[in-house]
Amino acid sequence: MNAVMPRRRRIVHVVYSFSVGGLENVIVQLINRLPADQFEHVVLSLTTISDFKNRITQPGVRFIELHKQPGHAIPLYPRIYQLLRELQPDVVHTCNLAALEITPLAWLARVPLRVHAEHGWDAHDPQGQNPRYQRLRKLYKPFVSHYVSVSKDLDAYLARAIGVPASRRSLIANGVDNDTFAPRVGRAAPVPGCPFVPGQHWLVGTVGRLQTVKNQPLLARAFVRLLREHPEMAERARLVIVGEGPLRGEVESTLAAAGLQGHAWLPGARDDVADVLRSLDLFVLPSQAEGTSCTLQEAMASGLPVVATAVGGTPDLVEEGATGHLVPSDDEAALAEAMHRVFCNEADAQRFAHTARTRAINQFGLDAMVQAYDALFSGPQRAAQWQAAH
Repeated sequence: MNAVMPRRRRIVHVVYSFSVGGLENVIVQLINRLPADQFEHVVLSLTTISDFKNRITQPGVRFIELHKQPGHAIPLYPRIYQLLRELQPDVVHTCNLAALEITPLAWLARVPLRVHAEHGWDAHDPQGQNPRYQRLRKLYKPFVSHYVSVSKDLDAYLARAIGVPASRRSLIANGVDNDTFAPRVGRAAPVPGCPFVPGQHWLVGTVGRLQTVKNQPLLARAFVRLLREHPEMAERARLVIVGEGPLRGEVESTLAAAGLQGHAWLPGARDDVADVLRSLDLFVLPSQAEGTSCTLQEAMASGLPVVATAVGGTPDLVEEGATGHLVPSDDEAALAEAMHRVFCNEADAQRFAHTARTRAINQFGLDAMVQAYDALFSGPQRAAQWQAAH
């Protein structure tokens, strides 16, 4: 007599859109790495799903896009409710404020576990001080079973501003694949399409969506200032900005106005980010706000010194004088000066790189993140056991 296999727990991951990004990358990692014999997955995007879904290697994942128009999702509520009733998920996993309004529908559809994750501040609320957004989060709080935050400042915000008790929230830092994102061995290999030569050129770069909260125009302005104040660097220093988005035009016009188009490479979104990072000499994160930046973690795992703005969860990762330099947000002069310090001090750069890699291995390995979500998605008893052990 054949044994009856237990039903896998079905998770519906709800996002505003599913394209290149940090929180989407976390979902990809979870789907690919959670035990396939225990979990099955549905990705529900309120707007669209891009080719980024091809990074999911787990078979049988269902993708649903709702093509929501700008504004509130109320017109979609009947359809979303019906979908949840049909899917009968064990877990609804909503991500960031834009997806939070789905939690009452999940409660109404009798989804037993409703997990909401905060991955970072909204572009219109980079400090988490918007009263309207706080009211919305408080309004939806009764419908959320458990909260996840990815950084200490977000966890403190949920406790202080929203009033979420410790028993209903977990801090689970994003994880990074320390095998894929690893330091280069010997001379860095040229990246296909890149006009610059690692070793011959000193490459400073960043990776991320070109949008306001990521603030790549600040990096472009600081790079222009760097070469204006230190013209001797112009022969070697080059800028690499990987990503696509609405700020591309501003970045390009800043470089063009300074006559530095030939000193920069803006290839758009790339699938070979690990190789790009290994070609860099310095990683810069110029954000206005952050939770826990996946690309920052990937850069540190790749053995890169870092210059970053001291916002959100970034100071939890980057220690001044140990893994790189922290600068104030939107301070073009400070950012240029910090990049110059790294350029001029190779010994410090190597020390930062070594410490960054060590911390990536010790503090934000991917296995720990997956194990934490495994416990959380498995139900209250497993989640309580995991919290007690950690």
